[in-house]
Amino acid sequence: MGNTNHPDSAALKSGGTGNVAVNWLRRNLAPIIAVLALCVALSITTNTFLVSTNLLSLLRQSCVNVLIAFGITCVLICGGIDLSVGSCAAAAGVITVRLANAGLPLVVCILTALVFGALLGLFNGYVISHTTIPPFIVTLSTQIIIRGVGYVVTGGQPTQCTNETFNLIGTGDLFGIPTPVFVVAFVFIVLFFIMNRTGFGRHVYATGGNAEAAKYAGVNTKSVQMRVFMMSGMLAALAGVVLAARLYSGQPSVGEGFERDAIAASVLGGTSFNGGVGTLGGTVVGALIIGVLNNGMNLLRINSYWQFVVRGCVILGAVYIDYLKKARTLKK
Repeated sequence: MGNTNHPDSAALKSGGTGNVAVNWLRRNLAPIIAVLALCVALSITTNTFLVSTNLLSLLRQSCVNVLIAFGITCVLICGGIDLSVGSCAAAAGVITVRLANAGLPLVVCILTALVFGALLGLFNGYVISHTTIPPFIVTLSTQIIIRGVGYVVTGGQPTQCTNETFNLIGTGDLFGIPTPVFVVAFVFIVLFFIMNRTGFGRHVYATGGNAEAAKYAGVNTKSVQMRVFMMSGMLAALAGVVLAARLYSGQPSVGEGFERDAIAASVLGGTSFNGGVGTLGGTVVGALIIGVLNNGMNLLRINSYWQFVVRGCVILGAVYIDYLKKARTLKK
């Protein structure tokens, strides 16, 4: 069936969690070393990187990218791409804040935002799976549409959140650890179970590895694609909720470029643009690389224009590494 097995499947069957951990470390050794090297370099070149307040701030800020990158990882594994996540996050944040300000229960506010993300993802997935329009074009179009609608509805103005309980989702701490970290941990556990221990997870890898072979094996690839894009939309919406809580407001202008950092995090973590390969744990490491890099450039007061150049080079490098891996696999 081609490249249909996810990296941890064999270990899960034969060696349990011990082999999974070993395989994961082996696959992600390079990005882990990169994170450690960046931390060492920044601890030498700055006096503020290893300060606890900066590290906690780094974790808090990285959580939004991690949540979006989780969705991007699942979509990439399935052989697609989702460029609408930034606009989805911005719109979800505005929706949640407005509902919270209206006095609705927080559970209702958050669920409404997640439903919005799921519906956007369902639309993307349906169009992509039932037509020959490339995912890049479909999600780029919805990115622009949702961004435009957000500006029209809000007049381009942020909505200040007056619900202090909601704000704690992004700004609160539990046992000295930022609340968003616990949100990410919970999502990671749920997604890990879905992608590694369910038939749907195996079908996602199979569809991305070889869609035609997956069809012949009885996989409903259209349904798989739609559900994966729904997952991406929901995770982007959740990221938007966390971001709005951290910013104390819903802002229609946020989220521009979020898809770039999320894609970079996924690819740096070992997810392939060619589909069928990727792990959530690797994505976390990739997101840490992006987070540490952004934090370090700010601490070093590197010009914001040059920061764009550096991010672009990182993405290009990640894509080139993926290309080399694919070329090496083909030679074998």
